[in-house]
This record gives sequence, C-alpha cells and structure tokens, in this order.
Amino acid sequence: MPDVRGAAYSADQAARLRRQKLRRKRIQLVLKAILAVVILLFTLYPILWTISAAFNPRGGLSADQFIPAAPSLRNFESILEEPFLRWMGNSILLASVASVLSVAVTTLAAYSFSRFRFRFRRQLLLGILVIQVFPILLTMVALYALMRQIGAYIPWLGLNSHGGLILLYLGGAMGINVWLMKGFFDSIPRDIDESAMVDGATHWQIFWRLILPLARPILVVVGILTFVGVYSDWALARIVLQDNDKYTLMLGLQSFIQYDYGSNWGAFSAGAVLGAIPIVVIYIALQDHIVGGLTSGAVKG
Repeated sequence: MPDVRGAAYSADQAARLRRQKLRRKRIQLVLKAILAVVILLFTLYPILWTISAAFNPRGGLSADQFIPAAPSLRNFESILEEPFLRWMGNSILLASVASVLSVAVTTLAAYSFSRFRFRFRRQLLLGILVIQVFPILLTMVALYALMRQIGAYIPWLGLNSHGGLILLYLGGAMGINVWLMKGFFDSIPRDIDESAMVDGATHWQIFWRLILPLARPILVVVGILTFVGVYSDWALARIVLQDNDKYTLMLGLQSFIQYDYGSNWGAFSAGAVLGAIPIVVIYIALQDHIVGGLTSGAVKG
C-alpha cells in the first residue's frame, strides 16, 4: 500500500516551501520599492526645490513653504533681460562642435587601437587611462599657461576664445571615450574585416562602409556624453573665457550669485531650469540609443 501519510507530508512541506519562497519574494519586492522611492526622493528633492525657487518672487533659496505663496514669472523675465540667451547659445554651439569633433577623432583613434597592432599600443592605451585619472583642478595652472602660449601665436586658439576652449574639451574627452569606443569595436567580429579584405576592400572602406554603420549606437553615446559634459562644464570655461559676451551658460549663471547681481538666487534658479531643458530633451529623445550603445559593447562578441 502506498504511504499516504508520507505523500501528504511531502505535499504539505512543498506547499510550505512555496509559501516561504513567495513571502521572501514579496519582502524583497517591498524592500526594492522602498529603496527606489528613497533614491527617487533624494534625486528629485534638489530639482523640485530649484523649480520652487525659480517661481519664488523673493529671489532666494530659503522659504517657509515648498510651494511659493504667490508664484510668479518675475525671475524668468529678469534673466531674459540679461544676455542669458547668448550664454545659452554659446554653450549649445560649443557643445555641438566639441561633440562632432570628439566623435570624429575618438572613432579613428579607437578603431586603430582595436584593429591594428603597432608598437607601444598597450603603453599608449595605459597612458591615456592614467592621464584621465588626474582631476582637472590639478592641471588648471598648466592649462592656463599652455593656452596663453598658444594664444601668442594663434589668437583664436588661446585665452578668451571659444576655439581654445574647444581644444581643451577635445583633449579631455579623448580618454574615457577612446576606451569606451574601443570596447565596442572589440565586440564586432573580425570575420567581417577578413571577409571584406578577401573581396579586395581597403582598411578605409572596411571602416567607412562596414564598421562605422555597426558602431552607430556607441557614436550616439559618445556624442551625447560629450555634449552634456561640455554643456555643463564650469572649470575649463572659467580658465579660458574672460569677456561677458563669450560666457557659457554655467559662467553666466554664476554671475547671478556674485556681486554683479547681488546674489539673485531666484534668477539663478530660473536660468538653471531653462538651461536644463536641452539636456532633458536630448535624454528623452535618445534614451534608447544611450542604453543600447552602453550595453552593446559591455560583452565582447
């Protein structure tokens, strides 16, 4: 006769294990939800407070209530009376030019490191990585002296010029972008190159017609990262630019909390809200390309 008690006990034990497993999953889900809410609040709080200060007519960051009692557009009107649009246009122009040039130069460098074997290749890659480790604050004096020397011979690449600032941005963006793009190129099978070479294609034809279309996701990622980095930069722009009409958005916003405008935090917040619009639009429009480009080169194929 079959052991009825043993079968029933086994069924009860299996059901108990399933309930325990389901309970653990529910607890983990609740903990993850709580953690997500905490991180979301931690991230959104300064953003919401900045938006609140932008609509606060008192022009200060400190307020008794989160939502202003009498919100107004006075801060937005005040920044539009200043050369805010010119500062924003300068930032967009610099970020766009630096992004295009950075993608072009980085693509050629990363493709060379990925596909060709030449002398001191490994040392150059490690050198790029080591240079990238040093913070920009440690190089301010050297960069200022370098730009001053260059400006003595080529004024449009020296101090107080947008060309010189773009030159610094290109040098700063090469490090991490080369490594990021090289990892993506490494994930593209070399069989494509070999098959094309058998058919008589040159290295340039392989790069332009085969590899570059496949690398479109990482090109978008590098372009976006460079654009955001240049658009939001303050340190390098502070070193190079001197005239008010050549200021970038970050330098222009800084002037609202200095002696020039009497520390007008309301106008500063309004400018920060308007200045964030291009970045938000870019991320929303290209978020699929950003995720796809970063994950495609994560695993070597």
